[in-house]
Amino acid sequence: MSSKYDVLVIGGGNAALCAAISARRGGASVLVLEGAPKFYRGGNTRHTRNMRCAHDAATEILTGPYTEEEFWEDLLRVTGGKTDEVLARHMIRESKDILNWIVEQGVRWQPSLGGTLSLGRTNSFFLGGGRAMLNALYLTAERLGVDVEYDAEVTDLVIEDGMFLAARLKRPIKGETEIRATSLVAAAGGFEANIEWLKQYWGEAADNFLIRGTPYNRGSVLKMLLDKGVQEVGDPTQCHAVAIDARAPKFDGGIITRHDSVVFGIVVNKHSQRFYDEGEDIWPKRYAIWGRLVAAQPDQIAYIIFDSTVVTSFMPTLFPPIAGQTVAELAGKLELDPVALEKTITEFNAAVRPGTFDHTVLDDCVTEGITPAKTHWARRIETPPYLAYPVRPGITFTYLGTRVTKEARMLMADGRPSANMFAAGEIMAGNVLGKGYAAGMGMTIGSVFGRIAGREAAKHARN
Repeated sequence: MSSKYDVLVIGGGNAALCAAISARRGGASVLVLEGAPKFYRGGNTRHTRNMRCAHDAATEILTGPYTEEEFWEDLLRVTGGKTDEVLARHMIRESKDILNWIVEQGVRWQPSLGGTLSLGRTNSFFLGGGRAMLNALYLTAERLGVDVEYDAEVTDLVIEDGMFLAARLKRPIKGETEIRATSLVAAAGGFEANIEWLKQYWGEAADNFLIRGTPYNRGSVLKMLLDKGVQEVGDPTQCHAVAIDARAPKFDGGIITRHDSVVFGIVVNKHSQRFYDEGEDIWPKRYAIWGRLVAAQPDQIAYIIFDSTVVTSFMPTLFPPIAGQTVAELAGKLELDPVALEKTITEFNAAVRPGTFDHTVLDDCVTEGITPAKTHWARRIETPPYLAYPVRPGITFTYLGTRVTKEARMLMADGRPSANMFAAGEIMAGNVLGKGYAAGMGMTIGSVFGRIAGREAAKHARN
């Protein structure tokens, strides 16, 4: 390993690899520093399935067009307008090229999986999932001559007046060293695995959060950058947080612990009370609000309740549902008040108005006379066995990050662009995602800005 490179990439996931490949194809010498051991390389990319990209027509794996304007409208809706429009529209426009560019880097697509709820037109699925996608990018990077160092914990960044000079790192066997580079790409993710940092904003509730991905995303590189004068972006309490099975491990549960059954039933808290409209919008545009909703409930626990008529309507998860032949029996297994749960379900059933059920559109199956309403896909829960999943907040990634330009160049706190520092992926996702989420968007941010960051970092090194 050399001690001087044209481009240093910190991180080992999708954004980092896209940056490394892009920089190498731009003629730069490149080193990737992955803080995790090789087996756990790739951060949250390991647990992904798909990417959302704009496209003008159906393809072999996409069922129809998804225009730039429709993508923008979806992003605007899920973020409530909290997005940098210039950067967001730039990302959407660039995403059209990514569908082909990522294939050129060895990644392969497959048609959407059954039970993924309305993603066949908008999202491209990786053949073999996120780990296969990641392995393809690493193979391409290594064939191009990119150096990769694992178990490489960055302990300090030497930055002077907005210019990156060197990174100091320690490794279990090789010890400490310093790497100098002409350009830096930071693609090291957020701070979702740093419970103490989460508690600064969430208080003791954060102790009940489960981390869907890697335990290595502790935000150390992000903190160094912010401490050394890089401008921050994003609300530290905002994050991609979904409802995952409460029986999942503290870290690394991944996609198989996520529940997509909310729209087919009701969700109650520990007092057996509903607290939000389960049918607010098409699931891929609303699934990522449920982590925050559950986080606001007592003890950060909730229960998805449904009946036997819908068990084949959604993707099965790692953990089986808890079942009871009666509502009271189910309540007992969940340690809920059976009288309260029966009352909630009885009142919900009475409020359901008949309609034509269709989970792929905003249908006319609604409730009347109860609060909160269920505005779509409302059906009576009345066919035993009655089923439930216990869920907790599952944090995917945080939105506090580094502010960047269209060229993925970091901005300093005084508004000046950095001389040679770029960012891609979750570490800068807050530029686009002020709040909310739509399925596959994290991978889009990573791939698009990774490719840009690598290209621009190489260009800076050449000059």
